[in-house]
Amino acid sequence: MYWHSKSHLVERDYTFWAVELKDGGGLLGFVGLNDTDFEASFTPAVEIAWRLASQYWGFGYATEAAKAVFDYGYKELNLKEIVSFTVPENKRSIRVMEKIGLSRDPQGDFYHSKLPREHRLSRHVLYRTLKD
Repeated sequence: MYWHSKSHLVERDYTFWAVELKDGGGLLGFVGLNDTDFEASFTPAVEIAWRLASQYWGFGYATEAAKAVFDYGYKELNLKEIVSFTVPENKRSIRVMEKIGLSRDPQGDFYHSKLPREHRLSRHVLYRTLKD
């Protein structure tokens, strides 16, 4: 699902990249771009996503890394749209989405097709942006 081979990077010029502290202090998690692998009203799409260890939350690392990846997607890859999504309760990720320039698309909110509809994590909010 989220782990790509070297061939994915070679074929698409994007993947998930490791995020480390600048001083070499260790691995925080990953941030990157991914092709959606499920059906929804907005797919197919390129998603920006991140996963950082909880001890690194609240320091701006996710925002800094996501902004760099977001800029790479538009400036280097010339993507027309980047999306991101999460469960409504994930306020930290929603704030990162807003800080990097994504906007909520309430009409795009969805129930994730890889989870049973009644699952507590099934409902997702959609954020997206279109290149000017």
